[in-house]
Amino acid sequence: MTTQSTLTSGERRAILALGSLYSFRMLGLFMVLPVLGVYAVDLPGATPEKLGIALGAYGLTQACLQLPLGWLSDRIGRLPIVIAGLCLFIAGSLVAAAADTIHGIIAGRFLQGAGAIAAALTALAADSTRESQRTKAMAVIGASVGLSFVLAIVLGPVIAASLGLQGVFFVTAGLGAVGLVIVLTVLPKNMPKAAAIADGDWAVDHVFGGRLPVLYASVFLLHGLMMATFLIIPSALVDTFGYAASDHWVIYLVTVMLSIPPALLIMRMGRGVEDPRSALSLAILSLVGGILTALLAPNLLTVGVGLGFMFVGINALEAILPATVTRVAPGRLRGTALGIFATCQFLGIFVGGALAGFILSAGGSQAVAILASFCALVWLGALWLKPFTPVITVVSHE
Repeated sequence: MTTQSTLTSGERRAILALGSLYSFRMLGLFMVLPVLGVYAVDLPGATPEKLGIALGAYGLTQACLQLPLGWLSDRIGRLPIVIAGLCLFIAGSLVAAAADTIHGIIAGRFLQGAGAIAAALTALAADSTRESQRTKAMAVIGASVGLSFVLAIVLGPVIAASLGLQGVFFVTAGLGAVGLVIVLTVLPKNMPKAAAIADGDWAVDHVFGGRLPVLYASVFLLHGLMMATFLIIPSALVDTFGYAASDHWVIYLVTVMLSIPPALLIMRMGRGVEDPRSALSLAILSLVGGILTALLAPNLLTVGVGLGFMFVGINALEAILPATVTRVAPGRLRGTALGIFATCQFLGIFVGGALAGFILSAGGSQAVAILASFCALVWLGALWLKPFTPVITVVSHE
């Protein structure tokens, strides 16, 4: 007998399938983070600025397309958007794999980003679960993203050491193909359809009320700071501390594994509570404190400590933020709200990578650390202005 506090068999199947799909797709994207700044540095045309653009390029097209595709998924359904997006992601991975200049890598990354399905996937997960189980579903999916992050930063340097950067992109294309197979064969055939949008349902407050803008800004800052850090740290490990690129997986594996227990504690703090600001603040402090420690570290051990705290913040925020959006946003426009959320996420990826490249050239890693400190102060100040409240949807009566 299924109770309100347990998942139904249909919910379990949908969540496991979507979690696997998230994992395979994000695994491919994350594998590039720890290797691009090291293995692309000798490509024709490579500069710190262009390496930053290459790292964040897919975020720009993702940012441009998340909102319209999230909106479209509310009208025509989630699955067509997901299938088309995965095909574009595979194509972009192949273009990047075939590239022999930094400009080819940038073009492939832009095309990867055109497969903007994050909003549709998150909305699909919310559509497939009851409200009482939604936070649990988002936690499972967030954990799958965290697991893919762990695997990616370990596997990326290993694959690049044996197959080069080209091999990383070929593996990424293969992972996208696995995701496509999951969509076509594993997801339940009768997925729930998005609710129809009544004429009176749309209002700006429905996707910008209930403190939703703070959540949008939070995911922008999270991914912007993460991209900036991964532009700097891999090359610093090689150039400053003499740590061979082929061995980077060791420090990433150790620090990520150590970060998981405290990240889970913070996730538990933010699960099912009306006001998650305490959990979010703790995660932000861990994230930014870890980034500052890693960027300004005098030795390899301190870099590892900084990375550990950074991963605590990343894993906790990746689970809490989308779950809070699905609770605050109105159900009938959840895909649209999540489209804005995903737009901000991927815009942060592009801005973080590109801006860090320019700041690194002008002022070094210390200048990036100053920017991260300023972002943390603004972020925490905006977070504590007032609590989060669900948006009430106005339903038209005919």
